Amino acid sequence: MTEQKIRVLVAKPGLDGHDRGAKTVASILRDRGMEVIYTGLHQTPEMIAEAATQEDVDVVGLSILSGAHMELFPRVRAELVKRGMGHVLLVGGGIIPNDDMKKLEADGFAKLFGPGTRTDDIGVYIETEMKKRRAHSA
Repeated sequence: MTEQKIRVLVAKPGLDGHDRGAKTVASILRDRGMEVIYTGLHQTPEMIAEAATQEDVDVVGLSILSGAHMELFPRVRAELVKRGMGHVLLVGGGIIPNDDMKKLEADGFAKLFGPGTRTDDIGVYIETEMKKRRAHSA
């Protein structure tokens, strides 16, 4: 019996036009055997949540460098919940001050990664967390 692949949606909410980091993370996760859907630039919270629903993903990873994380990240989470996807592992990264990271993690984000995070650490975190979740639901 083969292990079920982890399905990850990587998205860039808002008007942030810098996607090198998001593409790098998507590539690393793909290299680790995950199925990765990258939505591209300039996505609205509604578009991200709809793509997550349509693709039936396990993980939604948001990347932002514009400073609009406190506006956009909670809206993405609310749209996911509205669509019955509140159970997905929600992670993010970018230029996010530590105080804001704490607030977002208290609001349902499992983990936020800042600049300088090793990409392998992101992959290991997702794999470990999904293994726990799948074991708990089995």
